[in-house]
Amino acid sequence: MGFNVAIDGPAGAGKSTIAKAVARELNLIYVDTGAMYRAVALYMLREGVDLADGEKVAGKCPEAAVTIRYEDGVQVVFLNGENVNAFLRTEEVGEAASVISPIPQVRKNMVALQKSLAAESDCIMDGRDIGTCVLPDARLKIYLTASSDVRARRRYDELTAKGESCDLDKIKADIEDRDYRDMHREESPLRKADDAIVVDTSDMTAEEVIAAVTGLCRSAR
Repeated sequence: MGFNVAIDGPAGAGKSTIAKAVARELNLIYVDTGAMYRAVALYMLREGVDLADGEKVAGKCPEAAVTIRYEDGVQVVFLNGENVNAFLRTEEVGEAASVISPIPQVRKNMVALQKSLAAESDCIMDGRDIGTCVLPDARLKIYLTASSDVRARRRYDELTAKGESCDLDKIKADIEDRDYRDMHREESPLRKADDAIVVDTSDMTAEEVIAAVTGLCRSAR
């Protein structure tokens, strides 16, 4: 097995941002597992599937062919042959992904793809169950977290910078609701792996977090 790094943590902790930066720094392949689930969620939304109906979602799941390719060093997510990167970061798709991700058939499909990607190359992978389920033998496991207040403020600032109007209290409530769902789902709930190193980013800048995680990776290599 190659050099694999697993980063888990709650929504809005900055996992993707940090993982991408560290991957560039250390010349690792970055696998954004959240984007893979978001692609399936996008398909369900486009098809008008009732997300609360697990059987219907499971039944439609085989129709959503998700693949990942790297073009100019950037991960591109394809849904049935379409590059859907531009559609994956909306709040609607994020919420939908949180609803469908616990469904066993969805997880089974995604985990198999994630494991094959990790087997093919040295990579850094982030999500909710990477260290506990997808890559239990990863060389390094990190649990990246921050308070819900900090995560909500970061998301608010991110959306506001894009010119979107949003409500800070609603964002915080959505984050806490997503935390609860992620931590209490039956299938692969979000939790810290026993051998994971906790990095609380509440009082750290992005640059400080990147430096800390890069240092942990170099030590583990």
